[in-house]
Amino acid sequence: MRRYLIFTLLFFTIFFLSDRYGIVQGFSLELNGKSSIQDTLKENQILYNGLIWKNIFYMVEGDQFLFSKEFLKGSVTISGKTFTNVFLKYDLLKDEILTPSDTGGILQLNKELVDSFAICFQDRFYHFVTIQEDSLKRTKRYFNVLYKGRTALYREYSKKIEKLAVEGQYDRFYQIDHIFFVKRNIFYPITGKSDLLKVLASDKILIKNFIKKNKLIVSDRIPESFIPVVRYYDSISQ
Repeated sequence: MRRYLIFTLLFFTIFFLSDRYGIVQGFSLELNGKSSIQDTLKENQILYNGLIWKNIFYMVEGDQFLFSKEFLKGSVTISGKTFTNVFLKYDLLKDEILTPSDTGGILQLNKELVDSFAICFQDRFYHFVTIQEDSLKRTKRYFNVLYKGRTALYREYSKKIEKLAVEGQYDRFYQIDHIFFVKRNIFYPITGKSDLLKVLASDKILIKNFIKKNKLIVSDRIPESFIPVVRYYDSISQ
């Protein structure tokens, strides 16, 4: 009886801490030789499959994150399961997604399991997918989906470190973005309207007329400006 009372008190103590502080995700108790698992967040355990992340570039001017060094609200789909209302940071230097762990640290999610994610910044959602494409000759990377139809338009964010960029003494982060037009699973880098027209050469005259008729300004400085053109191409291509 005393043993049962001790385990009962332990159960409610852990349950209270989990609910109040979010520090416990699961635990098991041995009662009469049998395991009893009480874990209301058990299904979320897949979210915490990753490595502990440490910032080793804290001496570099700026930061390595997309939009903000603070955690942003978003969602992530891992192995087909979507988790909403999670907080994420996108490390552009290492191309990794980070989330707060239940132990107070920062966890780097397992990219091999991540299907997609979204983050909200200034009331706008940015959607990313994980892609491994032979034409890129790279490992898996995250791409921002600008448009997805018969073809696709992706934006790739990255950051690098410029050595001794600040007063000749300190390194500094700088950002590089790329736009890709994707057709039949082939990635074509797009740096401007002329690049896109070269890829769509078979319908070049129709597309140029469409741009002129609608008075469109198409520039890599505004990646979204390519979307109407690509959508139109999808509507006329075979």
